[in-house]
Amino acid sequence: MSKFIFVTGGVVSGLGKGLAAASIGLLLKKRGLKISVLKLDPYLNVNPGKMSPLQHGEVFITEDGGETDLDLGHYERFIDINLSKISSCSSGQIYRELMEDEDQGKFTEGTIQVIPHITNKIKERIRKVADKSGADIIIVEIGGTIGDIEAEPFLEAIRQFRNEVGKENSLFVHLTLIPYLKTSKELKTKPTQHSVKEMQSHGIQPDILICRTEIDLPFKLREKLSLFCDVPVEAIFQGLDVESIYDVPLNFYAEGIDDKICDILEISLPKANIEDWVKLAETYKKTNPIVNIFLIGDYVELPDAYLSVIEALNHAGSSNEVKVNVELIHPNELKDSLEKLQEAGGIIIHGNSEESGIDIKIKICEYARQNNIPYFGIGLGMQIAVIEFALNVANLKELLKNKNYIDILFDKVKDSENPMNKIEDKRIGAFECLLNENSLSYKIYKEKIIIERHRHKYELKDKYKKSLEKKGLTFSGIIYNSNIIEIVENNELNWFIGVQFHPEFKSRVDKPHPLFENFIETCIKKDPTN
Repeated sequence: MSKFIFVTGGVVSGLGKGLAAASIGLLLKKRGLKISVLKLDPYLNVNPGKMSPLQHGEVFITEDGGETDLDLGHYERFIDINLSKISSCSSGQIYRELMEDEDQGKFTEGTIQVIPHITNKIKERIRKVADKSGADIIIVEIGGTIGDIEAEPFLEAIRQFRNEVGKENSLFVHLTLIPYLKTSKELKTKPTQHSVKEMQSHGIQPDILICRTEIDLPFKLREKLSLFCDVPVEAIFQGLDVESIYDVPLNFYAEGIDDKICDILEISLPKANIEDWVKLAETYKKTNPIVNIFLIGDYVELPDAYLSVIEALNHAGSSNEVKVNVELIHPNELKDSLEKLQEAGGIIIHGNSEESGIDIKIKICEYARQNNIPYFGIGLGMQIAVIEFALNVANLKELLKNKNYIDILFDKVKDSENPMNKIEDKRIGAFECLLNENSLSYKIYKEKIIIERHRHKYELKDKYKKSLEKKGLTFSGIIYNSNIIEIVENNELNWFIGVQFHPEFKSRVDKPHPLFENFIETCIKKDPTN
């Protein structure tokens, strides 16, 4: 039978519940336990893929085609697991399922209510993750902050769930803020006290407190928290601000949080061996040569909109023993002059972009090609690379007459082209890709067939392939058993690759994605600052 850890947050949002859950999962996995994770989001949206990246950050894509919350990326990268679309659930999904049940006549006996119908649906999803994953531990993170009205059904559901599975099989972790008042040089516990009281009002008593803090929590302050929050002092841990997110599990390990979790859940296993993670964390903090990567996108005001690609670059930097400086640049910043691009060791145009501003993105791509700056096009960035080549190298007449470049060169994904996953005219999820053995991509991957995750709605038209190939554009990867182009290369340059898929979603802390790893290796040699 699976055991369950419920992670909640209080005081303010953005404290790092996702990182805390991922770090706990990492430590428990290193003790020999199989881990799976479920993110419960109180918002009423049904599909995170339709939400603005400026509000909720990137949309993380699972192997089975789920458009999910970005925290699933933290879980996958830290715990090194592939999650499913069932690991992301919102209030909107729960309510929609309930309405579908009503349409099917499942509630003819009476009124549909939050309790028991909504809470039962939430509990069903928790059990579904446990049954499908077969994991020893299911970590369930509830989004938002205690006190949010949307979160109340989730809190009631996990309260009921504990009664059903027993205290030895369930554990509540509550993450709060201990503010530090610099004027009086005091740490204040009152916000945490109120947050725990709010939890208690819902019938939930936290078993473990994780207190986010700028400075060490004195033992006396932990005693005070224990007294007012009814949590044993040995179950109160500090979540110190850190230089790197990869220090979080190390701090938790030093505090002994995984030991306490195992005690409460009656698990007897040897301590985790985290020597490999210590080395990784130390490598990230080294101030070795710095390579400057310019990441071009339309949502740069919120770095979380590009979280996975930034992390993939960090993974590749660590592997190459360099520090990657990622500079997020909106294309409009380069509208008047491209001179700033001289400072780039490498340029990425990312798919998390709007289809507007195509002209300036084409100019950025052209600058990279003409100046032999390593270029990595992801999603729309791949399409930009094809357009720029067709326009400025192949001189396709159709493009010179009409600026609807994407509509001219690319077809929208169609229902008939559905070898694996596709929703709402988008190719989404994991697909097999066949590599050309004479390509740079094949040399990088060292495999004939690869599997990558997609989220795109345009694919290159067949009729332009021959004319582009004649001018020197290489099509080095296609979707297996099809002629759909996945990867393009310009082999006359040091590194010029565009991919239709999103390789950043498969990069891991200790297993950098090969494309990012090779890209950074090339950028080190090219970067004008090195």
